[in-house]
Amino acid sequence: MATITEKILREHLVEGAVDGKLPQAGSEIAIKIDQTLTQDATGTMAYLEFEAIGVPRVKTELSVSYVDHNTLQTDFMNADDHDYLRSVAAKYGILFSRPGNGICHQVHLERFARPGKTLLGSDSHTPTAGGIGSLAIGAGGLDVALAMGGGAFHLNTPKIVGVKLSGELKPWVSAKDVILELLKRLDVKGGVGKVFEYFGPGVRTLSVPERATITNMGAELGATTSIFPSDNVTKKYLESEGRADQWVELKPDSVSDYKERIEIDLSTIEPMVAKPHSPGNVGKVSELEGQKVNQVIVGSCTNSSYRDLMVAAAVLKGKTVHPDISFAILPGSRQVYKMIADNGALADLISAGARILESACGPCIGMGFAPCSKGVTVRTFNRNFEGRCGTADAKAYLVSPETAAAIAITGAFIDPRKLGEFPKIRAAKTAVDDSMIIRPPENGSGVEIIRGPNIKPLPELKPLEASLSKEVLLKVGDNITTDHIMPAGAKILPLRSNVPAISEFVFSKVDATFPKRAKEKGGGIVVGGENYGQGSSREHAAIAPLYLGVRAVIAKSWARIHKDNLMNWGIVPLTFVNAADYDKIAQGDVLEMPHLREELKAGKEVTIKTKNGQVMTKCELTPRAMEILLEGGLIPYTKNKGS
Repeated sequence: MATITEKILREHLVEGAVDGKLPQAGSEIAIKIDQTLTQDATGTMAYLEFEAIGVPRVKTELSVSYVDHNTLQTDFMNADDHDYLRSVAAKYGILFSRPGNGICHQVHLERFARPGKTLLGSDSHTPTAGGIGSLAIGAGGLDVALAMGGGAFHLNTPKIVGVKLSGELKPWVSAKDVILELLKRLDVKGGVGKVFEYFGPGVRTLSVPERATITNMGAELGATTSIFPSDNVTKKYLESEGRADQWVELKPDSVSDYKERIEIDLSTIEPMVAKPHSPGNVGKVSELEGQKVNQVIVGSCTNSSYRDLMVAAAVLKGKTVHPDISFAILPGSRQVYKMIADNGALADLISAGARILESACGPCIGMGFAPCSKGVTVRTFNRNFEGRCGTADAKAYLVSPETAAAIAITGAFIDPRKLGEFPKIRAAKTAVDDSMIIRPPENGSGVEIIRGPNIKPLPELKPLEASLSKEVLLKVGDNITTDHIMPAGAKILPLRSNVPAISEFVFSKVDATFPKRAKEKGGGIVVGGENYGQGSSREHAAIAPLYLGVRAVIAKSWARIHKDNLMNWGIVPLTFVNAADYDKIAQGDVLEMPHLREELKAGKEVTIKTKNGQVMTKCELTPRAMEILLEGGLIPYTKNKGS
């Protein structure tokens, strides 16, 4: 008897089996990866890492390089990176999705994701493909690079939570409200170490894109991933994409296999909203009734499907965007763009006053369309971290396409159910067209890789030192995100392939003096609170601090991907044995770890001497991960192991 997740893990298990079965939750396993995806903001580094590993050709069933983040070309840097990515893809056997073809998760769902396959992506919202029945996991670029080279992906066996869906969503309520309801219940740490597997009669009422909205934003729970069954709904979706032969049925053997369960009656869900500055700060839209709004955007990898854009078009048809609102839409893929153009919905949106943006991530990662000073921006996105929208003092709210469209025409928060009868959404034939996906030559050995002047070598990685005595460069609180550590936006994202340049922005939104102080002090230590490193998978939040000399981070608890990224790049991730000891350390204190390497190697707690006495910490890594850390990171570990 097994759940869907257990079945896929067992079929792909490379290491860690116990009597032919999965070990207990929390034990390390290694699985074979069938597919990988990268996007350009993380992909440039991932492919530099792949080159450093020295494998001549990718060994996965499918690897795709997408360009969807750095599409705002204000100078040569992004364009140069696109040329690098295109040439690397041709050389190593990777499909290349050109700029303008769409957001990686939306395109991958449409064209490549398959039920029962494993997918590893260098983007935290890779679990989007769980909507079609893929076991899709976000990771750092280095883990993805190794998977492309044929290496296994190591993870701790997750706890599997069964989420039973019953009933059916009422008009003006959609999948976004379902995942917001789950975030309301569990908050942003409630999914750490877990996979959320959806089942029950309510599942069949949700389309694949709706399921993908839920699995996409499951990343905000801190979950390893989320997954839906592969059923007749999945089959019809694959048929519409011309991929009927890729369908397989996936379902749990018995719902009694779920030891932990959550129940959601879809018919009871109301329009929900995530308020500033966390996806977990959730309430009902009706509670904000009448509050003025400055900007509304429908799009992102969470809500940019055909259905989502058609909802906005239907609500705005024959109406005009409120004069106080700046409204934009961004289709998730060229396929969606063409479909709404062909059926007239795009014209309806333009007539209503919508600004039409490129099929890309855009405003979701602060790449243009920032709101006004102290503005209120309402978005169908997945994150609303402070300053992420591009305006430091703005307030970002996350809602469904229904709620966003209602606000766009009224100028203020409104329960969309007040608009009356829900408009009918027109069906359309899927506009399949892969002409913007470049397939690599069978032999890429003669391809010359294009490297612009913004592409710099990787930082040098050295074995972990025997002892450490460094100053605390920065002390921060709970829920520090990778946006805090390594901000995104139009100014910073183009520097992703230039570590020396991007390191000048580490913690710049928290303390603008951090990079300068880190260099003057010869590096140091960072101290954090609960859930340190939540949010994006961006490994630059580890690489850039490493370049500045950060050798250890001490926190109360961790977000999975960031902790792995620190370990992969040779930065020691320590956890307070007693969380109260956090208060014994202040910024500027010198911390001494006289037996650091010896204690780590022996699996002991790490003793830290402070001016306020001794503090005990632990480094919760598997034996393999500890070897990687001691070697100085995953690249030297891989080379030394010859694998």
